[in-house]
Amino acid sequence: MKLHFISQRWRQLSQRLIPLLFLISFVTALLVNNFTPALAQLPHQEIRGVWMTLNDFDILKERSKVQDAMSQLKRLNFNTAYPVVWNSGYATYPSAVAQQAGIQSFVYKGSDGHDIIADVIDQAHRQGLRAIPWFEFGFMTPPTSELALNHPDWLTSKRDGSQTSISAAGEVVWLNPFHPKVQEFITNLVVEIMSQYDADGIQFDDHMSLPHEFGYDPYTVAWYTQETQNNPPINPEDPDWVGWRADKLTTFMVQLNHAVKGVKPHAIFSVSPNYFDFAYKFQLQDWLTWLRLGIIDELIMQVYRSDLQSFTAKISRPEIQEAQQMIPTGVGVMAGLRNRQVPMRQITSQVRAAQGRGLGVALFYYESLWDYGPEAVTERQTAFQTLFSTLAQSDEIE
Repeated sequence: MKLHFISQRWRQLSQRLIPLLFLISFVTALLVNNFTPALAQLPHQEIRGVWMTLNDFDILKERSKVQDAMSQLKRLNFNTAYPVVWNSGYATYPSAVAQQAGIQSFVYKGSDGHDIIADVIDQAHRQGLRAIPWFEFGFMTPPTSELALNHPDWLTSKRDGSQTSISAAGEVVWLNPFHPKVQEFITNLVVEIMSQYDADGIQFDDHMSLPHEFGYDPYTVAWYTQETQNNPPINPEDPDWVGWRADKLTTFMVQLNHAVKGVKPHAIFSVSPNYFDFAYKFQLQDWLTWLRLGIIDELIMQVYRSDLQSFTAKISRPEIQEAQQMIPTGVGVMAGLRNRQVPMRQITSQVRAAQGRGLGVALFYYESLWDYGPEAVTERQTAFQTLFSTLAQSDEIE
């Protein structure tokens, strides 16, 4: 993102002075009364994490394999596991909130019927690792999910009335992040997770967003028209239209943070978005404003690039440097996919680049750390042991 875009952004915010002042006053009240400021947590926490996805389900469902996984992460000086709790419109734990929304036909259970999230958290803590459940799909869900089929009025649409888009997960629809029923459902899920488990926090990624083509559903159009006395612009990239929707999403994230802190004041409110110019312009995620409002306790910016020069450019951006001064900050690194192996030399160079800038890392995803690479398992594990040859800083402090 160019510097002039940041200046333009703040000029646009100043033009919406009244709603912004309301938001700031709301956040100030929360800070005074209930918030645990981000800096009150471990401001120098070095992130060494790994996401545990549904691709890891063969591991997650077996207690012995989870135990081995956590032991392995501890041995290699990782310090955080991010197990998925929300994917494809389904919870990976027994969820009363999901059942009340009519989501009943599919429940993830361990091989002996146990709660896999409870087990992961317990096994992580036994090894001294943090366990931060990962709310992966956010507002995104397959069109055939019970959530989408049972609540069609919760979905948003493009200007032509279509409701689907193509993602890395295939064809999906999007819950309307501005609809009060959607916000209530998402909030209740998150509060349920934070209340039901001994989790160290909660993480939201790039799907806690809305592709900029969406927002032309009747509910959002009516709200925008009421506030601006204009219809939404034809161009979904119109700066004012982008800014209006981004601000509404920011307001919800403030409220969601307050809900999490109301359950666990010291819970880590973690976000793992894309790099800022893409996240804001194309996904309506104004995470730089979230940072400045003090509602983020941990930032992991996803930078899935094979080219080291492109990777380095993204992690050297001013907004990353700003985040580093405020909260634990890291970079999401691709360790491989089942259909796309990533050589260890690429992982090593990217981790080293992040470490050289004082950044932590989170690897996507657990099983690909050593099972899907072109090198032998022992060779990849030895490489990670070299990358993380000492305990993470927070572990040394404790």
